[in-house]
Amino acid sequence: MSKQVKCRNVYIGGGAPISIQSMTNVDSRNEEALLAQINQLTKAGCDIVRIAIPDMESAWTLQKIRSQVEIPLVADIHFDYRLAIAAMEAGADKIRINPGNIGSRDRIKAVVDAARERNIPIRIGVNSGSLEKDILDKNGGVTAEGLAESALRNVQIIEDMGYDHLVVSLKSSDVLMNYKAHKLVAEKTEHPLHIGITEAGTLKRGKVKSAIGIGSLLLEGIGDTMRVSLTADPVEEVYYAQEILEAAGCRTPKVDLVSCPTCGRTKVELQALTEEVERRLSAADIRPGLKVAVMGCVVNGPGEAKEADFGVAGGTGKGVIFSKGEIVKTVEEKDIVDELMNAIEGK
Repeated sequence: MSKQVKCRNVYIGGGAPISIQSMTNVDSRNEEALLAQINQLTKAGCDIVRIAIPDMESAWTLQKIRSQVEIPLVADIHFDYRLAIAAMEAGADKIRINPGNIGSRDRIKAVVDAARERNIPIRIGVNSGSLEKDILDKNGGVTAEGLAESALRNVQIIEDMGYDHLVVSLKSSDVLMNYKAHKLVAEKTEHPLHIGITEAGTLKRGKVKSAIGIGSLLLEGIGDTMRVSLTADPVEEVYYAQEILEAAGCRTPKVDLVSCPTCGRTKVELQALTEEVERRLSAADIRPGLKVAVMGCVVNGPGEAKEADFGVAGGTGKGVIFSKGEIVKTVEEKDIVDELMNAIEGK
């Protein structure tokens, strides 16, 4: 089990639930736009929000925002160590740096000392585009081994300064390389890991790469906090991160809705039926983890879906409502959704 750090009111590592992160993409100097996006992300279920701090004006805006929201805020810093210190003075709950681009040891130590004074975690972030020249030369380019070596080297820099309130992040847009690099690092450090696939792409393609890349790590027990990186509205990152966590068994879904792919035996409009059930379930007040099955025929009905709490199997203009494999009633096709929801809600 990894060590545990605290980012404001969110614990990372040490057996804590895997937290979801996203990053604002509006101008960090625009207080109104920044506050609006942070509130949208919070409402969507984001646990930690990261903000780029490219200049001092952004740090001052962070200070104004900090008093208006409760969610932990992470300052994303590159190159200028003074921005890291200013962000912490402004109230950042965590900072993200790559020690390799911050500068001299004295500058890194100034950042570490400021973090130590406030007892806030430092996320050490490396990716395939920021590897040190000697590592690139040794490995003949970007490799999983190189990513792991860079991450561990930068961890060692901070540890040698007597600070271990750390989160480690190493990301690649190459799914297999990302997986191998995380496996290597997880074997050699107890610091919590921030996982994700960097520059995953558009909403359509990025979802697939993230599902494979993040999901494979979660199934290995690797990952304490995560971000799905999409070229899209950051809110979509949060929604899809929740889906990945649910699919990997790391969070209890509100509803586990299963449905068959249809075949020649299907005599009802199953796609429309399933979509309507999904819509009604999302708005219903039901216990978390409820399993509901929408099946096209009796072959895939109570039999294959007998573990479902509630379900329906289609017939010729009719549907069979069942619970835990036992048939409850037979209803007309037009009444299937209403009768299924009545059964679920105990009406």
